[in-house]
Amino acid sequence: MKIIIIGAVAAGTSAAAKARRNNEFAEIVIYDRDTFISYSSCGMPYYIGGQVDDIDDLTPRDVEFFKSRYRINIKTSHEVIDINAESKTVTVKDLENNNILVDTYDKLVIATGARARVPNIKGINNAFCLRSIKDAQDIKHFATINKPKTALVVGTGFIGLELYESLIKLNLDVTLLEQEDRIMPTFDADMSKYLKEVLKAKGVKIRTSIQVIEISEKYVKLNTGEIIQTEMVVIATGVEPNVSLAKSVGIILGKSGAIKVDKHMKTSIKDIYACGDCVETFSMITGKPMYRAMGTIANKTGRIAGDVITGGTLSYRGGLGTSVCKVFETTIGSTGMTEAEAIALGIEVVVCHNIKPNRPLYMDGREMVIKAIADKKFGKLLGAQIIGEYGVDKRIDVIATLITYEAKVNELFDLDLSYAPPFSTAKDPVVYTGMILNNAINENRQIVTIDNIQKLGDNIQLVDVRTEHEYNSSHIEGAINIPHDMLREKLALLDKDKIIIVYCNKGVTGNAAQNILLNYGFTKVYNISGGHKFYNGVTNQIDFGSRDGATLTSINTELF
Repeated sequence: MKIIIIGAVAAGTSAAAKARRNNEFAEIVIYDRDTFISYSSCGMPYYIGGQVDDIDDLTPRDVEFFKSRYRINIKTSHEVIDINAESKTVTVKDLENNNILVDTYDKLVIATGARARVPNIKGINNAFCLRSIKDAQDIKHFATINKPKTALVVGTGFIGLELYESLIKLNLDVTLLEQEDRIMPTFDADMSKYLKEVLKAKGVKIRTSIQVIEISEKYVKLNTGEIIQTEMVVIATGVEPNVSLAKSVGIILGKSGAIKVDKHMKTSIKDIYACGDCVETFSMITGKPMYRAMGTIANKTGRIAGDVITGGTLSYRGGLGTSVCKVFETTIGSTGMTEAEAIALGIEVVVCHNIKPNRPLYMDGREMVIKAIADKKFGKLLGAQIIGEYGVDKRIDVIATLITYEAKVNELFDLDLSYAPPFSTAKDPVVYTGMILNNAINENRQIVTIDNIQKLGDNIQLVDVRTEHEYNSSHIEGAINIPHDMLREKLALLDKDKIIIVYCNKGVTGNAAQNILLNYGFTKVYNISGGHKFYNGVTNQIDFGSRDGATLTSINTELF
């Protein structure tokens, strides 16, 4: 058997290694137009920022490694420029001497990856992108040799946020620009706005609803008419799949523009497979197509392709898009569906914002906000987004595992998670999240998110159950103050015919107040998800008490 693989980064080398493990006698050849292979693209921001000293640490396996370990022949600086599916041949150009060669295959794997999405901006050649090892070297070299003092990073996804920190570590004055009205556009609006305020409070410079229209060596022009002086611009506006070769030979593409494959990585043409950042996969939850250019998916789909072409039966079960990144002390993680995605599919959702420390406060615990989304009809966990300092990765991975095995919210209480004060609270935030969702779905402990308050109508009473001091410092306009410990004595102030909405600092005391009211015969009682702290976060008031709370009307129209 002769196997040819196009592309020698994560997916291509994973496919080759698995094929070799399955078949000792196959001839395996990989062509790659780059000079670097099998590198960690996710590690490149950390090389730029100096956390990784040597670029070679990101490229631990070279051509000789694969030749000696796996008897795989990798030819770098060789670009496949054509595929003939009928004759099972590929035409290859040697980029060093421009020679053309034709090679034959029995099985062909396309692992051409993705490229940086480059906006159509005048002077874009004056900006850097970060997609390859050479890109990382160019950025680091420019910063080291030219010693710029200012930089702009365009884009606020994971790479943009990581680049911000890396450039700050090089002593640059950096500003993040985002053309959307919020950062991290893949998050729900409320969590994006909360994250923005968290980062701004820590000194991160962010501007949203900004579009760059021209880039020069010394300045950029914005759609606002402003001209900003800057010595360095890095574009981090995402990636798009490298599919020009596949498209040219008639391979069917999916809705996302990436190569359409089945669960065995087969394309529309016999004996041609594809994997990695150039393919469209599908959601584990809905089965609908999705495109995620991630190292985890590249390695997984590469392994599947290598197994299947050598007679194996591995298949792709679907993905959740689980991801995590860090900006200084702030960690951001997500998995599964967002609230907006679920609603767009017609799913009736229950959402909670659970604010809990990663471990006890006496062990220097730091709060995290867990936004979890569940299907109200079936009680299944659908997704989560988490913002915090420590322990975010652990919780997002636990939730991803739960979603993978179709856990229901009431089952989260049964989790026997590890506990010791240096690591967690006795009632882990994941377990507590399950309790909140289960109470809302199955125990009539209804919660309401800030952007849904107005949907409950005008016949409501808003009750702040915090202390008088906290209420006087900052509260939502229209709320009356009945502290929790006085609620039983002041029930006469409340109208049982109205919808009662209670809130506390983070949601826990609000839930206790809700229980009291329900026990005393109030039938329509809601607790604001995330409490006053989350409300403050999305209304630009991370540091409580800076001004009076915005009205309910402004919450709905201004923020969402």
